[in-house]
Amino acid sequence: MAVNKDPILKRCRSLQLDPSHMGIYKESKRKPQQSFKKMSEYGLQLREKQRAKFIYGVQERQFRTAFKKAASKKGITGENLLIMLEERLDNVVFRMGLATTRREARQLVVHSHFTVNGKRVNIPSYIVKVGDVIKVKEKSQSSPKFKEIKEMQVGVPAWLSVDRDKLEGKVLADPTRDQIDTPIEERLIVELYSK
Repeated sequence: MAVNKDPILKRCRSLQLDPSHMGIYKESKRKPQQSFKKMSEYGLQLREKQRAKFIYGVQERQFRTAFKKAASKKGITGENLLIMLEERLDNVVFRMGLATTRREARQLVVHSHFTVNGKRVNIPSYIVKVGDVIKVKEKSQSSPKFKEIKEMQVGVPAWLSVDRDKLEGKVLADPTRDQIDTPIEERLIVELYSK
């Protein structure tokens, strides 16, 4: 399995992305280099795809598969793609505030700390559905990590509900494009794959 080990702040700087979208609230000491060269249309499209892949922690093959599924669904392809990426289990755990970053959420899911509707799920790319209940396993709730997470105050999107005392959450609805706050212009990704 491929693992992305790029330094987050360095990657954010190169993609012109605010690190807070990654769950990191720290500024890079280096200033971004100014480029006087105008970026081509293809360059803009490629950067947008790389941003989406980096934010959601998805490799190229997974991303391409998600795009094909989004294109086959009814509706706008770009919006379908973002909704599918938002509904990944690792992203939902992050959005619920049960992990501080998406990378940490991915690791916690892989280490089998969560159940979906009472069943253990250790696949970060698992797509949650409306009505699914995501809960921290009973054994894991006593760990210092989850005790620390219980105390944190995090804003939760309207399409999710969270009970911090029980360390569980529920998917109330599919997210809409307005509820997805990631700075991605999905139209550019669609244009890139349409070539």
